[in-house]
Amino acid sequence: MVRGKTQMKRIENAASRQVTFSKRRSGLLKKAFELSVLCDAEVALIIFSPRGKLFEFSSSSINKIIERYQSKSKGPGISKRVVPENEQNRSKEETVDMAKKIEHLEASKRKLLGESLDSCSIEELQQIENELEQSLSNIRTQKNHLFKGHIERLKEQERILLEENGKLREKVWVAALASTGQTAVITNGRNFRGRDRIVHRTTRKTNGPVSIRKMIKDR
Repeated sequence: MVRGKTQMKRIENAASRQVTFSKRRSGLLKKAFELSVLCDAEVALIIFSPRGKLFEFSSSSINKIIERYQSKSKGPGISKRVVPENEQNRSKEETVDMAKKIEHLEASKRKLLGESLDSCSIEELQQIENELEQSLSNIRTQKNHLFKGHIERLKEQERILLEENGKLREKVWVAALASTGQTAVITNGRNFRGRDRIVHRTTRKTNGPVSIRKMIKDR
């Protein structure tokens, strides 16, 4: 029968927990003994039961093995303590450096706003003036670019409105002529300003010219 995989969590049943502890303890002590004999290794194993009972195994004197462990672990122990200290010191340095940068930026901002200038030298004032002039130049360039685009859009809107106005006038004129029994010949041309204009020629079956305004008024 295949054994199921043991879940790595605390065994709630006290009796089962004690049985498992006894079996695993015996197996662990056996493995420690085999390791010391087969590999000629110094092995020390210390186990405390849930009730506080001590179980131990050592290939030689357990006190000597513990002393050897303590002497060997002093170096690594110090290095482990130094690493967090170094990281902490590095974090402090980064924080101080960031605080200095923020303070420098705040000071530069105040100077650009015309504040805290008493401590500035002539060279620093000249540098601030040059920076402000460059900033104003960039602002004016961007503003002119926006104005130019706005003017172009207005011109395009004007052109569209003029075209629509011309078409409406043409429709009104043609309707007025049709009501009087006249015919119209419409041609497009350009006036002296370069804008579109409409040239109207009218023919009438009766004699004598007729005023367009009069025809519209008569209607």
